[in-house]
Amino acid sequence: MAELALLIEPEQLAAELGNEQLLILDTCSADNYRTHHIPGAVHIPPAELQAGTKPAVGKIPEKKRLEALFSAAGLNADKHVVVYDDEGGGWAGRLIWTLDVLGHTRYSYINGGLQAWLAAGLPVTTELPTSAPSGFSGEWHESVIAEATDVLDAIDDPEQAIWDARSAEEYRGEKVVAQRGGHIPGAVNIDWLELMDRQRNLRLVDLDALQQRLDSLGLSKDKTIITHCQTHHRSGLSYLAMKILGYEKIKGYHGSWSEWGNREDTPINTGDTP
Repeated sequence: MAELALLIEPEQLAAELGNEQLLILDTCSADNYRTHHIPGAVHIPPAELQAGTKPAVGKIPEKKRLEALFSAAGLNADKHVVVYDDEGGGWAGRLIWTLDVLGHTRYSYINGGLQAWLAAGLPVTTELPTSAPSGFSGEWHESVIAEATDVLDAIDDPEQAIWDARSAEEYRGEKVVAQRGGHIPGAVNIDWLELMDRQRNLRLVDLDALQQRLDSLGLSKDKTIITHCQTHHRSGLSYLAMKILGYEKIKGYHGSWSEWGNREDTPINTGDTP
């Protein structure tokens, strides 16, 4: 099998279906997985990618729990993982970030996910795959995880920047889903929905135009970029988009706004000004 790029089109995976070197991971809703999934795809329930402990429910689960999850899916060091979801890349990006934390960096994302696959008329099934537990063991990489202290350090550091992938209403503090509303001082707001092309079955928007936009807003490749949303689900897509663009210094703030906005000692701005 030729090594697959990070961003692949549905037809590229279709040509490789049945290849034993591939492990296809589906992070769609349980209903969508039961209704139709790519042949051979193993379902990873999105909730399993988050610890679920309030208030910061989006924090990453402990290593042992993730190793059990991926062992049950059949992951090992030799597998090339192909990831997709049904929503434009948020959960798929969160899964890729999780694999980065665990040190497994052989993976691809299907551009447009399940929606693009279905639109292309490619095969789906309701058949459940059988995968022998693999005994997967990861090597924890803290370098891609941002904690609240890392975010505090980044606020006044010209070599770092913060990407807030929430809605403009959340960013301005008009929609409040924590004890406090608003945004991290200095954070740049690009809603994750703006990364999806609805005319092309939720594929990523034009990458050259996206790079120009990021550069114009100070989210350039030379900086360390910390991305977040409410639970580091939507910001899974901003993380993934930067990976595809070739950024080398990206972190996911896994506590995200559910941590920041529920603390009393974290600085917050409101309105449109970063």
